[in-house]
Amino acid sequence: MRHLCKGNIAVMKGAILAGCRAYYGYPITPASEIAEAAALYLPQVGGTFVQAESEVAAINMVYGAAAAGMRVMTASSGPGVSLMQEGMSYIAGAELPCVIIDVVRGGPGLGNIAPEQSDYFAMVKGGGHGNYRNIVLAPASVQEMAELTILAFELADKYRNPAVVLADGAIGQMLEPLDLEYREIAAPEKAWAVKGTPETRKNLVTSIYLESDDLEKHQRDMEAKYRQAEQAEIRHEVYQTDDAEVLLVGYGITSRVLRSTVEVARRDGLRAGLFRPITLWPFPTQALRTAAQRVRKVLVVELSNGQMVEDVRVGLNGAVPVEFYGRGGGNVPSVEEILAQLSVRGTVAA
Repeated sequence: MRHLCKGNIAVMKGAILAGCRAYYGYPITPASEIAEAAALYLPQVGGTFVQAESEVAAINMVYGAAAAGMRVMTASSGPGVSLMQEGMSYIAGAELPCVIIDVVRGGPGLGNIAPEQSDYFAMVKGGGHGNYRNIVLAPASVQEMAELTILAFELADKYRNPAVVLADGAIGQMLEPLDLEYREIAAPEKAWAVKGTPETRKNLVTSIYLESDDLEKHQRDMEAKYRQAEQAEIRHEVYQTDDAEVLLVGYGITSRVLRSTVEVARRDGLRAGLFRPITLWPFPTQALRTAAQRVRKVLVVELSNGQMVEDVRVGLNGAVPVEFYGRGGGNVPSVEEILAQLSVRGTVAA
């Protein structure tokens, strides 16, 4: 059914289609509509919604429900997700699947409620303590807010790991057409789950290993599944890259501005192209190298002081110059602003 929907609401519609039946969270702008939608929709399908007393409580409730085999989620913005980091590390260490939605606002600290992309490091690089990874997906539309939430549940179960949907405040708050159809729920069997039945009472879900050798083996096993994910779960989008001389790289709302920039640049005679990572982890390094192999330079644009640009530079390893342009505080660059950056940096022909 096609209808007009806000990005944050689309998250919960996708989650319910994916079989999510438990939500624990605490409201925070610009993500509050996710909790509101969870409170409205989950009881209608026999699910559970609890407004926790804090984000710390919410992520530990997620831990418990995940241990019991539920498809479970929470959502917040930067200040709240910061409080969840310890619990996310525990969940990763216990190899439990869950979905966390981070609708990023300006920071650090309380910052403001305008859109940023400044949580990239926190989500992509782990955030909490220890050797672990989050699977991180970056939507660029209301449709993708729903579809990537569905995918997040599937990947979380496949790898028994937290999966994060990292959306900036603009994508969470915008209204766009959403087209969803009913789908059969195919949640996997979870023989490891603790459900209180005779066959599962022996199951133990924990992230503590008192012996050094045991913990090291556990970490090696986790690393093996991360390497598997790096091979199997890369997702990206390219636009007009076949003959591009300059490659623009961005995700979320920034990628939409960059797509329009490519169209205007080509109208004005500059062969520009767009590379959009959809999986921020695993990062689509090889696909980026392919897209950039014939360009003269790469310009990374982010709503931050520069975070993803580090992964781009490492991935390209000096093969092509990588420049950066960022806005902060909730400012989203315009097409004209980015074109001016290309001109200032000597890319646009006089």
